[in-house]
Order: sequence, then structure tokens, then C-alpha cells
Amino acid sequence: MSLAASHSALAITLWVLAGLVLLAVVSAVVGRAIIRRGLREPFVVRAINRASDKVVDAVKLPITIAVLDEVADVLRTGHYTRNIAAALKENRGELKQMVAEKIKNDPTAGAINLVLFHDRIIDVAAETALRVILEVLADARTDELISDLLRDNIDQIRADLRSRQ
Repeated sequence: MSLAASHSALAITLWVLAGLVLLAVVSAVVGRAIIRRGLREPFVVRAINRASDKVVDAVKLPITIAVLDEVADVLRTGHYTRNIAAALKENRGELKQMVAEKIKNDPTAGAINLVLFHDRIIDVAAETALRVILEVLADARTDELISDLLRDNIDQIRADLRSRQ
């Protein structure tokens, strides 16, 4: 039984690639060890290093584009505004306290400290701000905005990568 008959072409290709990667790693290690000792790098080691660099350069961009396409497909199906809203709800108390602190320390809102029941007003303002933010995140238009933003950025990255090809 021949080697080709017992293994698929993909398996043979993967074994060859794994062997080349192993050879490149061994070559790099041997080359560095030889150079550290002050000797000149052997021709075979230089040739293997150059060949492995060319293979990596040839394969790097198509793999990057393929990975980007997969990531883009995953990003398009996400509901990020719901995730943000869930995180805000989970941390609502801390956020409300932080917003109230920022309002109290805001130089343009300094006069509010002179108003009677200013702590209650600030508390209501912080609660209202959080509620409005949550409602905006729950709106389908915000989901569409985030989707468009992701799509445009992914298209820009993809175009930049393809221009390098």
C-alpha cells in the first residue's frame, strides 16, 4: 500500500507544512547559537530562514483576510447594545453614584449645591440619565447604528488589507 493511498492529500500537506515549520524553528535556533559563538551562519540555515520568511509573508495576508471575514460574520450577528445595557443594569448602583459624583464636581453645575434638596435633585438627575441611556440602548435604531459602524470599519480594514495584497 502506497503512502498516498493510506493518507489523504490534506494530511500529507499538513505533515509537510509541520515538518517545514519544525525545520525552520530548528534552523533559527541553530543559527542563533552559531552566531552567539561568533561563527558565521551556515548557508543551509540562511536558506531555510529566507525560505520560511517568504512562506510566512506569502501566507500571512490571505490568512489575516480569512480570519477577518470570519470575525466580521460573528460581529454582524451580535447584539452589542443589549450587552452594554445588561452591563449597565448590573452595575446600576455604582454608575448612579458615579454620575451623581460627576454632577456634584462639575464646575458648571456648582450652583446646584446652593439649591435646597440638591442631593435629591442630583440623585434624580443621575437616575434619569441612566434610564435614558438604557432606553437609547434598547432602541432598534441604536442597534442599527452600531451595526453600521462595525460594517463600515470592517469594510475599511478589509479594503486596506486587500490593497496590501
